[in-house]
Amino acid sequence: MHDTLWGQPPNRSNGLLIRNWRLVRLVLHLLVGVIKAALLLPLVGRARRIELIRRWSVRVLAILNVRLSVRGEVPDISSAGVMFVANHISWLDIYLLDAVCPVRFVSKAEVRAWPVIGWLAVKIGTLFIERTRRHDTARAGREVVDALRQGDCVAVFPEGTTSKGTLLRPFHASLLQSAINSGSPLWPVAIRYVHRDGTANLSPAYVDDMSFADSLFRILNEPELVAEIAYLELLPVQGRSRRELAALAEQAIANALSLTAPCRKSDKPVDPPAALP
Repeated sequence: MHDTLWGQPPNRSNGLLIRNWRLVRLVLHLLVGVIKAALLLPLVGRARRIELIRRWSVRVLAILNVRLSVRGEVPDISSAGVMFVANHISWLDIYLLDAVCPVRFVSKAEVRAWPVIGWLAVKIGTLFIERTRRHDTARAGREVVDALRQGDCVAVFPEGTTSKGTLLRPFHASLLQSAINSGSPLWPVAIRYVHRDGTANLSPAYVDDMSFADSLFRILNEPELVAEIAYLELLPVQGRSRRELAALAEQAIANALSLTAPCRKSDKPVDPPAALP
């Protein structure tokens, strides 16, 4: 069992000045990321590239005063050929995961067209899928297989959308076939945002028709955010179907978050893994 806590002591001031100062620092940090992605990332090896991404993500969390608690068997930064499967609440989830062990994310194709952020996503190796095109899943799946076989770690959010973190949506199993085809284990990851008293904090949730700007300012207005990640027991893929793997990952994450796993009428019952303390 491993338990670490990163972040700064809580800052109780929540005025306009502090919010704007955080925003300025975040914009400057984004510009630094653009410069490094353009000039440095193409020239360095895999290990150095991963470390640069990790440090950049840690800095994002520090600027936003996000205190990150990590539980479970934390992956080593040199981990290779693993598919991480996580519940999805906010765009901040990406930086939480990258602050521990940078991965290649599977993202909706629309992100590629976002100003600056989309360009950065391409530069750090994000894999894109057009969800409105049914046959694009097969193409994206092949790219994920190639990435896993090359030793990259890949992260997917199989709910297919975000939630407030108070429920778990059914996992889409299609991309989990890539783990089976490449022989890569699945590593379930449970994510949640809480107040200091342990109750759910809904401020980071990027849901419904909320714009990115609205979401960003909700986060900037928080004096402090506490984020928790639990790395759960690895799931071997041998002899299992993608639907079985989806059900197992759902149950493991639901247990860790004290939520009810989504109902799958056509699935056989699975033995739920134990929740983390």
